[in-house]
Amino acid sequence: MTYVRSVRSTMKSESYPNSLEQSEERASLEWVVEGWEETCKNCNPLTPMTCVTSCKIWNLKNELRKSYEKMTRPDFMTKLLNALKNKRRLQIFEMISKGRYSKASLQQKLKKLGYHHSQQTIAEEYLAPLIHVRLVEENQNRYHATVFGCRLAESTKNFIDIEKVLPPHSKCYEETALGMLLNGPKTHKDFEGVIPTKSAARVLNRLQTAGLIETTKEKDYVFYFKTKRDPNNVKFSPTERRVYGNISIEGVSARKLAEKTMISLRRTYKYLRRLKGKKMVFTRMRPKSYVLTANGTRAALMLQEISNLIVEVLASATQFVKDKETHYLPTPDTSYIMQVEKRRK
Repeated sequence: MTYVRSVRSTMKSESYPNSLEQSEERASLEWVVEGWEETCKNCNPLTPMTCVTSCKIWNLKNELRKSYEKMTRPDFMTKLLNALKNKRRLQIFEMISKGRYSKASLQQKLKKLGYHHSQQTIAEEYLAPLIHVRLVEENQNRYHATVFGCRLAESTKNFIDIEKVLPPHSKCYEETALGMLLNGPKTHKDFEGVIPTKSAARVLNRLQTAGLIETTKEKDYVFYFKTKRDPNNVKFSPTERRVYGNISIEGVSARKLAEKTMISLRRTYKYLRRLKGKKMVFTRMRPKSYVLTANGTRAALMLQEISNLIVEVLASATQFVKDKETHYLPTPDTSYIMQVEKRRK
């Protein structure tokens, strides 16, 4: 059963469904929306009010319009990630992504897990942030996952400890750093301009403590490079030539050079000093760089998946946003319905 068939079948259901049912084939949202449009073209409701009161696809389209309004705000990603960095909130979100619940039913589910919260706490502390970032919607005092929420639930289900490794109520500098490191090792200087200078050291330290990043295994930061001087014009001893010949264009540390030449580290330094005196080599400090650990890579890929999902939802919702200004379709009033009916006739 595909998403389109699932949505079509829910139109016949009495209860309001999850925005996207679980299905065997994970179709793209764009393909699902095309299915909605196809269904709407072949639909001939008696009155426009039928769409408003009974059509599940109309509700899903309206839901995407509301999501578009939230997602286009510059601070949306920060608010979304902070909403997810809460264990109890994630547990409630996981429940809602599988069905519709009232506050009372959520309270009972939590009690079975050993958590005793008032319905007010559940509503204000856990449900409100999820509603604010369009993961959850309320309908007739029952909560269900949105289109966006159902898709995102798949991305976070295997990373339930997100709140343990990433700080809550943050400006998400840690998440930004993880995203940068997904493209390869970065030095402290690489983070300048992206993360505030006064926060960079604290952010990198937090990620190291959480086991998400580590410094490169290379412990020697002084590297030796060849100068442009012609070696044919310089007199070398056999060992000096051996050391000089093993210095690569990319540079090498004294420790690695000692391993390559099979000379002790103390003697390697001795010959490097001689070569430096002959102006055949020079030194350069290479700053330590940071790389992702296995858990860090997992977290960074999850964040990238969430980012890609937001882009996908925005792209799908755009076609329902007229001139990119009407962010959602409000429930039509009587005069609007009469006008539509008159034009239809």
